[in-house]
Amino acid sequence: MLRASWLQRYSKLIARYSLRLGYLCPMLTYGQAYYDLKNALLSLYDEGESAAIAHAIMEHITDADKLERLTEKDRQFTDAQQQQYANTKELLLKATPVQYIVGKTWFMNREFMVNESVLIPRPETEELVDWVVKDNAGKSPAIIDIGTGSGCIAVSLKLDLPQSTVTACDISSGALLVARMNASNLNATVEVKHIDFLNPEQVDTLDKYDIIVSNPPYIPESEKATIHANVLNHEPHVALFVPTTDALLFYRIIAEFGKTHLNEGGLIYCELDRDYSMQAKELFEAMGYTDVEVRKDMAGNTRMLKAMLKK
Repeated sequence: MLRASWLQRYSKLIARYSLRLGYLCPMLTYGQAYYDLKNALLSLYDEGESAAIAHAIMEHITDADKLERLTEKDRQFTDAQQQQYANTKELLLKATPVQYIVGKTWFMNREFMVNESVLIPRPETEELVDWVVKDNAGKSPAIIDIGTGSGCIAVSLKLDLPQSTVTACDISSGALLVARMNASNLNATVEVKHIDFLNPEQVDTLDKYDIIVSNPPYIPESEKATIHANVLNHEPHVALFVPTTDALLFYRIIAEFGKTHLNEGGLIYCELDRDYSMQAKELFEAMGYTDVEVRKDMAGNTRMLKAMLKK
């Protein structure tokens, strides 16, 4: 009985460390590793997303694209790759977003650095940026991005509206470091400022602008239980949740800021929570903004707002 118990514990130990110690088991091949990871991820994601994440991780580990890995599917990991694979798989099964693991993501066809100090840029935010760019092509507006995070909005606007001047603000020092690095890596001249928009004294130090753009926090803290674990446990709460049950808090602050810091005919562009989109529209109208427009994203959700200030 004692011997059986010892063997059982030993078997579990072997299974636990077999991927980490090359001499205990053969190295995985590229093909084996891909399918092993994809199947493991099915406990968290659907088939398509599991496959996409597995491909991204395999490319990150092997530095080989999908076609190269298919051609060399029987090629074995090196010791270092197998160790990296085991560590990465463990992180993924804790719902760590793949973008944080590989340290980058794509936005507006550009590669941006990301880490857990910033939100992962979403496709709907690309649609917001595209709206701003199309409305202002050929112009030279002064733009401020409130709550810049990774800097994806600010940097993209500077690059796509090269005559513009762009200021990026955030309350998070960690986010501002990422934004500065992305601006530098992509050769975008963006002024980055540490500003708490809940602090009127700090807000008063800012200049006047032609365009305010923001993807502000808008999820009430009471709704945390509805958020997927890979977002709730890893993405920065300061960029996700409003500190009260008022989902319109930052829209109200942005609207008030615009009244004193927008030039005549200035514009505000905001990303919205689809559940509060019409309330946000009514808020801007009640505060004297005109031509308030809301738009749907590619998924059919009302997720973007534009408002004009006429004094």
